[in-house]
Amino acid sequence: MVFIADYGAGNLRSVLKAFDYLGVKAMVSNDPAKLAGYTKVVLPGVGAFGQAIESLNASGFTEAVLEHVDKGGQLLGICLGMQLLLTDSEEMGAWKGMDLIPGKVRHFKSDTDKIPQIGWNAVDQQKESILFKGIPDHSFFYFVHSYYCEPEVPDAIAATTWFAGKNFCSAIEKNGIFAVQFHPEKSSDAGIQVLKNFADC
Repeated sequence: MVFIADYGAGNLRSVLKAFDYLGVKAMVSNDPAKLAGYTKVVLPGVGAFGQAIESLNASGFTEAVLEHVDKGGQLLGICLGMQLLLTDSEEMGAWKGMDLIPGKVRHFKSDTDKIPQIGWNAVDQQKESILFKGIPDHSFFYFVHSYYCEPEVPDAIAATTWFAGKNFCSAIEKNGIFAVQFHPEKSSDAGIQVLKNFADC
């Protein structure tokens, strides 16, 4: 089964519906104590980094997720959930993240591209990743974001995407920690396959 963390900033219903479609048993809960019984945890998220990390910390989810990863459990961060895994964010100030993946969350700057990025964009695979098993390289996924992840460790980067004049990190895989900047639950067949790959690994 998959545990979907409800900390007040998640796109929960769509993610749960996607797992239901796949026949994967998943549970949404706002109780971090229940997380300990699961090997797979999904950290979704939409909204602002600061409010989200404060909610995670106050609810006890930060501690629970860190313990889950420390014990070898698998984790999938989605959109804001991906950004929360990094060390710091510059979104509306300076915020400390969960520091599971060393790196920073930065704001897009562009004179030509409209920010936020909203819509479909190609994802270019940078290494063989469990997340993209059976998915053609350069497949399109659905994005909604103004900030992007900049990991310090290159081998954590599973995929990149071109936007606002840069190839930014759009997927992470490192030691059982997975994350995607796009919304797999809104990305048609390719996105559903990403969720299936996580559930099956």
